[in-house]
Amino acid sequence: MTTLATLYQTNYAVWAQRNADLLRARRFEELDIEHLLEELSDMSKSDRRELHSRLMVLLAHLLKWQFQYPQLNDRWREFDGRSWRSTIVEQRAQLEGLLRQSPGLKSAVEEAIAEAYPAAVRLACKETGLPKSTFPDICPYSSAQILDDDYYPERA
Repeated sequence: MTTLATLYQTNYAVWAQRNADLLRARRFEELDIEHLLEELSDMSKSDRRELHSRLMVLLAHLLKWQFQYPQLNDRWREFDGRSWRSTIVEQRAQLEGLLRQSPGLKSAVEEAIAEAYPAAVRLACKETGLPKSTFPDICPYSSAQILDDDYYPERA
């Protein structure tokens, strides 16, 4: 019979199902603990990376919404920000789903915002051509505002 450790390397789906079956049967001594721990750790890292990535994009678009519009020259004044709004809506929806799927991430949101904000400023600078000094040094939005479907910052 194939050992669980070998299955992990050769057939991940079967490995995962067998471990799940063993857990349900409370046959803990037969579990592939080493690989289970590795997978759980990787899942947590993956969720945190997704949280950071989505916050970075969302924050960059909130910054663009607030700070780029006044910088647009006259020929772009009719711009209504539809593409920015679309990205903001999409990222908020994805974040809502991520936090619903992984409720443990809720406690990491504040820290993730602080970590994602500098990258969001760099992204906003690259996408707008505006200097870094255009944007606040620290995130001007609360986590509640960031995740609020109806919140759009006042245009500067």
